[in-house]
Amino acid sequence: MTSLLGAADVRRIAGELDIHPTKKWGQNFVIDPNTVRRIVRSADVSSDDVVLEVGPGLGSLTLALLETGAHVVAVEIDPRLANRLPETVEEFAAGSGERLTVVQADALTVTELPKEPTALVANLPYNVSVPVVLHLLATFPSIERVLVMVQREVADRLCAKPGSRTYGTPSVKARWFGDVHYAGDVGRSVFWPAPNVDSGLVSIVRRPEPEGVDRARVFSAIDAAFGQRRKQVKSALAGWVPPSMTSESVLVAAGVDPRSRGENLDLDDFCSIVRAASSDA
Repeated sequence: MTSLLGAADVRRIAGELDIHPTKKWGQNFVIDPNTVRRIVRSADVSSDDVVLEVGPGLGSLTLALLETGAHVVAVEIDPRLANRLPETVEEFAAGSGERLTVVQADALTVTELPKEPTALVANLPYNVSVPVVLHLLATFPSIERVLVMVQREVADRLCAKPGSRTYGTPSVKARWFGDVHYAGDVGRSVFWPAPNVDSGLVSIVRRPEPEGVDRARVFSAIDAAFGQRRKQVKSALAGWVPPSMTSESVLVAAGVDPRSRGENLDLDDFCSIVRAASSDA
């Protein structure tokens, strides 16, 4: 039977490792068993899954994931935490260690894993959460669904719809990979140390990527449009379109109002813009 980490366990293990949570790596350890079980339920993890966990830390979420019978591939940047995790799993979930693979690496640079992940479930460091999610979805097409706990402000940006004040590049790029929705609030008191911001859960369910367009080209159009957010899109994309075309002609061909702004365009609009810009002989 798996036991989950409580506040005393987390502090004890951190003390044994002489770990002092750092802002550099965005370390805030979860001390509430109910929260990690809630995350696992929301992610719909089963024994058939290979779960990619980024930043397992002291193992709070790892233990809850292993409790389902899933195999967990844990990517941890801190060598002390990576080396200790199997020991913690053996202490709190004896026998589950055979379903745990620890990779000591920076998730932003990982390009291969010992097993193909079917799900990404993680409490992500606030400072790199969006780049990590986008990198892993792009690198591992086997990931069918994502459930991540991130800073509430980041969650709002990922889940925002066109026209919203928080809508931006993360909102559009995340939708390239799947359907995105907000999956719930997480209070500050479930962490040690307690952060000075609220957190939220974001779910992404993979769907087929848009056809007939190159992701890098679409993402470059998104970056250009939001890089000059206050400008009309015809001005923001002036330097992005091929030299033989004008941004206005491309936008008209794509069915997009040249006077609109990036914040008003959805993923389909950006794909249409790229297709129109690629039609030049």
